[in-house]
Amino acid sequence: MRGLSVLAIFMTIATAFADIDPFNTPSGNIQCSAGIGDGIPSDVYCTIFEHDGPPPTPGLAKCSDAFGYEFSMRERGTVTVKCGRFPRASFSGVDNAVKYGGAVKYGGIVCSSSTSGLECRNADAHGFFLSRRRQSVF
Repeated sequence: MRGLSVLAIFMTIATAFADIDPFNTPSGNIQCSAGIGDGIPSDVYCTIFEHDGPPPTPGLAKCSDAFGYEFSMRERGTVTVKCGRFPRASFSGVDNAVKYGGAVKYGGIVCSSSTSGLECRNADAHGFFLSRRRQSVF
């Protein structure tokens, strides 16, 4: 019986990981992954690698350019900003650019790409805007 429980947990975890959708901006400077869950809230994680100016939120130290800044949120609630977890090279095989003027939707999250940058907003109207010149949280 224990073996079946472990198998059921493994299959649940494998299914959750299979629902991850990577995408990036046409420049490749912003790379994201979104989770679209069955019964669990959707989420999005976006990392911007090349950026100007100070850290995007007060109290956040300057992060290594190799890892950039990571912005994340769920369908509801506020945005979290921290130093990125993965170097840009780890995304090198991703070719799912959201064209300028295009958008993607994951549950209650919409990310829109434009020549000005990438904006992601959730069902609570919280979100972030990312461009090389400016990164902001709202």
